[in-house]
Amino acid sequence: MAPAEGTGYRREGMAASRLELNLVRLLCRCETMAAEKRDPDEWRLEKYVGALEDMLQALKTQASKPASEVINEYSRKVDFLKGMLQAEKLTSSSEKALANQFLAPGRVPTTARERVPATKTVHLQSRARYTSEMRSELLGTDSAGEPELDVRKRTGVAGPRPGDEKQSAAELDLVLQRHQNLQEKLAEEMLGLARSLKTNTLAAQSVIKKDNQTLSHSLKMADRNLEKLKTESERLEQHTQKSVNWLLWAMLVIVCFIFVSMVLFIRIMPKLK
Repeated sequence: MAPAEGTGYRREGMAASRLELNLVRLLCRCETMAAEKRDPDEWRLEKYVGALEDMLQALKTQASKPASEVINEYSRKVDFLKGMLQAEKLTSSSEKALANQFLAPGRVPTTARERVPATKTVHLQSRARYTSEMRSELLGTDSAGEPELDVRKRTGVAGPRPGDEKQSAAELDLVLQRHQNLQEKLAEEMLGLARSLKTNTLAAQSVIKKDNQTLSHSLKMADRNLEKLKTESERLEQHTQKSVNWLLWAMLVIVCFIFVSMVLFIRIMPKLK
């Protein structure tokens, strides 16, 4: 299912196209760049991800495209990289951490040298980094754990006081609790939607079942009525034929009687002078 150069995807009996090879090479490069520490002004990764999207769309329209599972895995990794870049543009570390939780990394290694998918490693690294940044913001420390200037100004000493540390820890716990509550609320909403969908599906299934039973009963009644109609039509036809025969014979007898009566009347009655 795709590419050469030790890639994890292999299509048995089929050679990977040049477009797929280029896509996998660029995907490996993007995963490597995402795992490295980048400057804020770094722009190449975003351009590479945009190129990945274009190549993926072109690959989907090819006649000799790979299997749907491979296409889905490519799309999953490209969407992960795109979502990671969008999360990095957020201003608050808590927003970054929340956005990072909704990202779905790839499930299959891109190359055969990888034991764990690179996107999964990047996902874990970014989660740890955003958690550390959020803790630093709440505790008022930099990446090395030293107090920042605003904390010094607030405390009036070189480092934070124990009460401030407890307050910062409480604020961190509050933010984490808020995120946990948000996740539980989303899970409950998804569970409610699933239950509602299940209820609607069962109701629709019951209605369809009743409609099928009604339709079957109507078809049986229609068949019975059709058979009765055929029987009555045959009987009516026979009755009509019999009545026509009797009527015909009766009319013939009446006509003959009238004719004979007229002849006798003419013969017997004298002619008028």
